[in-house]
Amino acid sequence: MIEDIFMPIKRIISGLNDFQQNYFKAHQDLFQRLSRGQTPEILFITCCDSRIAPNLLTQTEPGEIFIIRNIGNIIPPYGTLNSSEGAGIEYAVQALNIKEIIICGHSLCGSIKGLLQLQNLYDQMPLVYDWLKVYGESIRRIIGENYSEYSGEELLSIATQTNVLNQIANLETYPVVRSRLHAGKLHLHAWVYEIETGRILAYDVKQNQFVPLEQEPFPVPDLLAIINPS
Repeated sequence: MIEDIFMPIKRIISGLNDFQQNYFKAHQDLFQRLSRGQTPEILFITCCDSRIAPNLLTQTEPGEIFIIRNIGNIIPPYGTLNSSEGAGIEYAVQALNIKEIIICGHSLCGSIKGLLQLQNLYDQMPLVYDWLKVYGESIRRIIGENYSEYSGEELLSIATQTNVLNQIANLETYPVVRSRLHAGKLHLHAWVYEIETGRILAYDVKQNQFVPLEQEPFPVPDLLAIINPS
């Protein structure tokens, strides 16, 4: 019985051994290069959900994408608090000279489900409640006031897409992001990964909707510059 308890970690250790003995040895040039530094060009912001694997989805090698993950792929607005998300964004853009930032939500997201039923979290997961209450309230209000006729999976999908776009808006409040956007040195992308189909949907501002991502990248324009042109 005790041995059964340790089965998951034993499987992880077995995987580590396989990595060291096989993959690492077969890709020594890659890891030697990585030991000298990192030069990713893409920042990938996504949810903690275990079903989301950014390198697997994008078929990228270690060192190619810089990743930030949290509950609900939420980016607190600049100045709200000294968040790890903000520090990660600043480092990625300023120190690593990131060229593209992707915010990727996903279908069947437990965080968005929790946001739509926020009060149910209060007793069981007070920290999750606080996180979603503070940084997801605008999403909850948008959904409540504009999509009350929807329910179930359709409502969840709308909320997930709305959340991603809201995080794009929050991302634009960061000075380091604003300056790079203004100079045309940075592009933002709003994605939703469908776990059940494997598809990526990207927001196309021309169609004002999320569409299947194939070859066209669909960068989100500098929204603040459109609202307040110089």
